[in-house]
Amino acid sequence: MGAFLERNGIAANNSSACGLLGKLLGDIVAVVSLEITDDALRVVDVTVSRELRKKWIGRVMMREVEQLALKMDRRRIVVEDARDAQEFFRRVGFQSEGERWVRVVP
Repeated sequence: MGAFLERNGIAANNSSACGLLGKLLGDIVAVVSLEITDDALRVVDVTVSRELRKKWIGRVMMREVEQLALKMDRRRIVVEDARDAQEFFRRVGFQSEGERWVRVVP
């Protein structure tokens, strides 16, 4: 996973203790770093392989985060710092609450 993160411009030591890996034909193509809080899943980072961006992989990964939140009885998914991915989070159903983005899980 460290090699994937480095190839995509993310420092390997920035990864969280838990998250989801997306694989395609055995190769890691996406990583979602998560933190679990008392009432939400917090998305720390979403990284999709540069050559596969704009292919809906990020959307699929966020659907998996939603399913995980449901299984863990968390009704919110929170992104504290969307950086330059604000449009992505808006497109996958997040609402801006100042600096942070929140999606309520139905």
